[in-house]
Amino acid sequence: MTEDPFVTHRSLLFTVAYEMLGSAADAEDVLQESWLRWADVDRAQVRDPRAYLVRTVTRQALNRLRTLSRSREEYVGEWLPEPLLTSPDIAEDVELAENVSIAMLTVLETLGPTERAVFVLREVFEMPYGEIAGAVGKSAATVRQIARRARDHVAARRPRVQVSRSEQQAVVERFLAALRTGQVQELLDVMAPDVVLIADGGGLAAAAPAPVHGAELVAKMLARPDRVVSAVWLNGAPAGRIESDGRLAAVSLVVENGKVARIHAMANPRKLTRLDEPAELAR
Repeated sequence: MTEDPFVTHRSLLFTVAYEMLGSAADAEDVLQESWLRWADVDRAQVRDPRAYLVRTVTRQALNRLRTLSRSREEYVGEWLPEPLLTSPDIAEDVELAENVSIAMLTVLETLGPTERAVFVLREVFEMPYGEIAGAVGKSAATVRQIARRARDHVAARRPRVQVSRSEQQAVVERFLAALRTGQVQELLDVMAPDVVLIADGGGLAAAAPAPVHGAELVAKMLARPDRVVSAVWLNGAPAGRIESDGRLAAVSLVVENGKVARIHAMANPRKLTRLDEPAELAR
C-alpha cells in the first residue's frame, strides 16, 4: 500500500505555508484545512498530486494571510516570525536556509499577500509561472510582473552582505558568550556601532515597543548576568535560547563584516512552543 501523497509531501507543504505566514501554528491550521479538502478529492482525477497539494495549501495560506494582515496591524509592539528549531543539516541547503531565516521572513512580511505567495513559490520552490498562476488566481503574465516587483522589493531590503556559515557561527558564539557574562564591553565588542535590536513580546512579555538603535543602548538593555544562554539552530542558522526568571526568549542574528548588525529577539511565549523538537522543512 503506497503512502498518501499528502503524507509524502507534508514537510514541503508545511514549509510552503510557513514561508507564506511566518507562523508555524497558522501553517499547521492551513495544513489541516488542506487535508480536509484533499480527503474529498477524487484522486483518479489528479495527475500531479504534489502540484495539486501545493496549489491547495497556497490558496488556504492566502486566505489565512489576508485575515492575519488585519490582525497584525493591531499587534502590540513589533511583530516577528515564529522561530523554529531546526537541525544543522538544514543549513546544507543554502537557499532553503536563507529563505526560512528570521531575517528573510521579516522582509517577506513587508510584501502584500499575493506578492508574498508568488515570491515564495517562484524564488524558494522554483515553481513554473503557469502553476503559480493557478494557485493565486492570476494570469501567467501577471504573475511574471508580480514576481519581478516582489524580487526587487526583497532585494532592496534583505541583508546585503553574505557571510559564510563558519563566520556566522563564530560571531553568534561570541555574542552568546557576551550575553552569559552580562558585561557591556563584551557586548559592545561583538556588535556593530549601528546595530538594531527588534524585540517581539506581543504584549505578553517585556520587550522594547520599537526598534532600538545603536550599540550602547542595545548593550545596556542586554547586559544582565542572571540568565541561562544556550546555542541552538533556529530557522537554519546558529542562534540563541535564553532563559531568565522562568521566561524563555530566542535570538536570531544578522552578521555583517564580523559583527552583529541586527538582533531579532522573540519573547512572545505563544511563539516559543517549538523550541524542543526540530521542525521538518523541505523544498
